[in-house]
Amino acid sequence: MQVQIRHLGGEDVSLDDCASFSIPMGEAIEASELITQAYVLEISSPGITEELNTDREFQTFKGFPVEVLTFDKESQSQVHLAGLLNEKSKDELQINIKGRLKTIPINSVISVKLTTSTG
Repeated sequence: MQVQIRHLGGEDVSLDDCASFSIPMGEAIEASELITQAYVLEISSPGITEELNTDREFQTFKGFPVEVLTFDKESQSQVHLAGLLNEKSKDELQINIKGRLKTIPINSVISVKLTTSTG
């Protein structure tokens, strides 16, 4: 389920705005009992494609859809991966790609950006 948020005054929506809206929105959906199947709640602003950099951002957006750009040393090429952010440590990044965890050495990661589940 995708929910886009905007400020009434037209200010930019930050990653913190999305994160702080996510919990109450999820609780409201659960309390309503309108959705009976499993779902993923995605809170974003129109056009948000912000890069994750800090440990706090990686923790805040655990479970959110991300695009990861990596460098494959064997083929000497860049690789794009899309999935749900699972975990980041000092040594590796884990994303969930269609139910399977993919572990990527942190020294191969070029960037991690929030995205929509549709791309």
